[in-house]
Amino acid sequence: EIIGDIELFARTIRPDRNSRGLAPVIAITGTNGKSTTTALIGHILQACGFDAQVGGNIGKPALELSAPGTKTVYVLEVSSYQVDLSPGLVSDVALLTNLSPDHLDRHGSMAEYTAVKEKLLTQAASDGYVAVGVDDPDSAAIYTKLAALRGNNAVAISVGKVLGRGIFVIDGKLYDAWDQPAAQVGDLTLATHLPGTHNWQNAALAYAAVKRMTRDSRGVMTAITRFPGLAHRIEDVGRIGKVRFINDSKATNADAAARALSCCSDIFWIAGGKPKEGGIADLAPYFPKLRRAYLIGEAAEDFGRTLQGKVDAVQSGTLDSALQAAFEDARDSNAAEPVVLLSPACA
Repeated sequence: EIIGDIELFARTIRPDRNSRGLAPVIAITGTNGKSTTTALIGHILQACGFDAQVGGNIGKPALELSAPGTKTVYVLEVSSYQVDLSPGLVSDVALLTNLSPDHLDRHGSMAEYTAVKEKLLTQAASDGYVAVGVDDPDSAAIYTKLAALRGNNAVAISVGKVLGRGIFVIDGKLYDAWDQPAAQVGDLTLATHLPGTHNWQNAALAYAAVKRMTRDSRGVMTAITRFPGLAHRIEDVGRIGKVRFINDSKATNADAAARALSCCSDIFWIAGGKPKEGGIADLAPYFPKLRRAYLIGEAAEDFGRTLQGKVDAVQSGTLDSALQAAFEDARDSNAAEPVVLLSPACA
C-alpha cells in the first residue's frame, strides 16, 4: 500500500469503517477557503465547549493531534494529495468549499482533480452529512449527485443566491433553510476578521458543519463574530504611518488572490513565485485597484507580460526587495490609505 498519515489517523480513529469512530471527524477540502473554514470550525467548537483538535493540512499533522476524549471533535483540512492517499478516511461531516483549477501538474486534468475532491465526500459515513458550496459549476454538479444519494444529509451552501433548501448568505445576512423554513440566523458583517463574500461562504460552511453537533445557533454566531482570523490569509499585520500591510501568502492561485484584491483599494501588490495553471489573466477586473505590482520568483516575467499596458509593474526578483520598494512607493503616494499586499497567486 501507498498511503499517507491521514489514512493512518483514520484507521486509528475508526478501525472498522462500518461502526462509529472513537470521536467525530469533520473533514474539509476544496480549492480555496478550506484553511479559514477549518480554523473557524475549530474556533466555534472550542467556544461551544468541545475539545476541537484541528490539523491535517493546516497546523499540526493528524498524527500529532491529542488522543480522543469525551468531548473531542477532530477537524481536518484535507488536500487533494491527502485525499489521494486516504482511501479509508470516513468522516462524520465532509465539506467542499469550491473548485477551480489547481494542482493540475499532479492530477493531469480538472476532471481528475474534481474526482479526487469528490471522493472525500462520497467516503463520508452513511449516517453523516456533507455540505457543498454550490456557487461554481463543478461543485454544484457534485452536490446534485450527493443530494440524490443522501437526501437531507446533503446541504447546499451559497452566497448571493436564495436556496429553497440549504444555507445561504444575502447581503451579509446568514439564512438557514436546511431542515426548517428559511430564517435569518446571524449577520456576518459583524465578523470583522471575515471580510468579503468568500469569507461569508466559509462562515456558512462552518455553520453547517457544527449545526447538528451544537444545536445552538446563537452560540455559533457569537463565536463566528469573535473569530480572530487566520494567519497568512488576508492577515492585517501592521501599519507604518499611513501604509497598511496585509499578508495573504496563503493565496497560492489566482482565484485565492482575487479574494484579497476585492477587499482592498490603492494596492501595491507583491505577486509571483512558482506559477500555477492559468496565470493571472482572470484577475483583470481587479487591475484598476493596483497602483503598482512588484513581481518575484519564476512567474515574474510571465506576470509582467500579462500586466503590460494595464498595470505599472516592476521586476523585483525577491520578496525582500519587493517589500522595501512597495513600502517606499506606498509611503510616497498620494493615496490616503495605501495597502502593501502580499498575495502571490503562486506557490
